[in-house]
Amino acid sequence: MSEISRVLEDVARRRRKALIPFVTAGDPDAATTEALLPALQDAGADVIEIGVPFSDPVADGVVIQASSQRALRGGMTTAKTLDIVRRARRRVSCPIVLMGYTNPVLRYGVDRLARDAASAGVNGFILVDLPPEEAEPARRALRQNGIDLIFLLTPASPGERIARVAARASGFIYYVAYTGVTGARAAVHSEVGASVRRIRKRTRLPVMVGFGVRTPEQARSLAAVADGVIVGSALIRGMEGVASRGGRVRKAAAFVESLRRGLDRAA
Repeated sequence: MSEISRVLEDVARRRRKALIPFVTAGDPDAATTEALLPALQDAGADVIEIGVPFSDPVADGVVIQASSQRALRGGMTTAKTLDIVRRARRRVSCPIVLMGYTNPVLRYGVDRLARDAASAGVNGFILVDLPPEEAEPARRALRQNGIDLIFLLTPASPGERIARVAARASGFIYYVAYTGVTGARAAVHSEVGASVRRIRKRTRLPVMVGFGVRTPEQARSLAAVADGVIVGSALIRGMEGVASRGGRVRKAAAFVESLRRGLDRAA
């Protein structure tokens, strides 16, 4: 059993809903990211998702695109992202998932990245633009190093795509609540519950819902139909404009604590 599966099984056993915050590595610098990770864990995160900055993040909205550009201007790379995880592991015990795109993985080398990520303490990968039909080399390399490969499904995913993802995924399924790019939205799509039920007919993996969660109330609403929520754009937007590192960390922790309270009321 992978570390992600172990933690999420424990969350479900305690009748809780999982909370997965997202931050971009190196936004605005590596030291801030390193300070954020233990604070997010202490605030109630069950898993932490870290974005690997990329110059063409086609699935991301303007908030995460801007965070990626800030990180790239600061010199952040895939290798430096692994260094952040490695150093953070002194204080962070919860699973860490890296989210990114296929091009940097191919440039780094799939097998090499799998080994280096495992050594750094990475537990999972989400490669946004990697379809399940082409994922076997990465899936095999990651699995050999004890790392889950997590796939995304959307409202537009047909039954055969759900079946293919269910057959290949591990850790959890990332359900995109809206077709489009990431970004906080004002309302939760009314069909999320029906879509999650469709996915659960194909897999026993937990289903996490992301894209559009910005308030504790939305988190609580989604938690009623899913196993947990992923929150990125709203968290990053909340830190924008905060000048000090300590201020950013406190703002992020307070927001995650509010989401944790909302989820716990839904459990």
